[in-house]
Amino acid sequence: MRRRALLLTLPLAAPFVASAAWAQNRQGPPHEWVFGSWTGGLYPPNDWDSPACFGSPTVIFTRDLVMRATSLDTAYRQRTIETVALQPDGLEFRFTPLQPLQGPLGARMPPDAGFGCGGNPNMLRVERRGPDEIVFPGCNEFSSPLRRCTKV
Repeated sequence: MRRRALLLTLPLAAPFVASAAWAQNRQGPPHEWVFGSWTGGLYPPNDWDSPACFGSPTVIFTRDLVMRATSLDTAYRQRTIETVALQPDGLEFRFTPLQPLQGPLGARMPPDAGFGCGGNPNMLRVERRGPDEIVFPGCNEFSSPLRRCTKV
């Protein structure tokens, strides 16, 4: 009797087993290849292949955030990713819009909220130059290429 019950429930469970297998084989987000710490951008990259690179990277990409260093502040500026679109030669990030900060001169955006790209602080285009090298085209604050930190 148990054998019959098992044979009868197996066809009913097949779609769930197939969907579970598909979920495990599903690929990551489109920007998975850029995850990690990157140096350069503000200046030409020089220590990407040493452990010192992880001590002060210029940009850090994660699943939900992009953090960037600034030349005038020790804290990283953090932007939350709203969407990521694949481009023929890279990625296009759209960040959640920032709320203006209230100050003595009124509500203003922080001067280094974006990446200095085309006047839109809520967008960043990333162009892939090689397996461990990217650039931010049209970004005046990141005029040099960035290299991935590779050695831990």
